[in-house]
Amino acid sequence: MTTTFVTGGARSGKSSYALRLAAAAEAPVVLIATAEARDDEMRERIEAHRRERPAAWRTVEEPLDLAGALRGLAEDEFAIIDCLSLWVSNLLENEHDGAAIEQLAAEAAALAAGRMGGCVAVSNEVGMGIVPMSALARSYRDVIGRVNAIWAEAFDDAVLAVAGRVLRLERA
Repeated sequence: MTTTFVTGGARSGKSSYALRLAAAAEAPVVLIATAEARDDEMRERIEAHRRERPAAWRTVEEPLDLAGALRGLAEDEFAIIDCLSLWVSNLLENEHDGAAIEQLAAEAAALAAGRMGGCVAVSNEVGMGIVPMSALARSYRDVIGRVNAIWAEAFDDAVLAVAGRVLRLERA
């Protein structure tokens, strides 16, 4: 089964594309959700994503230990990881530095890439805009850029979602 890394901007169609890949996998599907419902707006976003998924799909909510969540899956399950950008944000909030996050990303990406059931990982592309004003925002932009590169390199395919369409990304 193949692995696909999906990146793009906010509301670009990343998650919808991931759901289509999972539905086509003809395997049991589990979604590893990294978001935490910390306010009403985020609760509504999470609920909207839940309504988009078939009821038979299993959900594992794991904001920090992505490798542990992957180890807990059955080998034949197709995994959706949504999303790496929130996972990185969660790690930064829990005082992980960039090097530690990159190491965790490499470990989790290797586990995901080796799954017999296949995997699609979703992440935001945040490095195409202006240079952020704050040190924290610049650090986040840099770390998520490196994490995205780690996952894209580990997976069979990588795509960029823009305006509900996807472009296949070639290796540099």
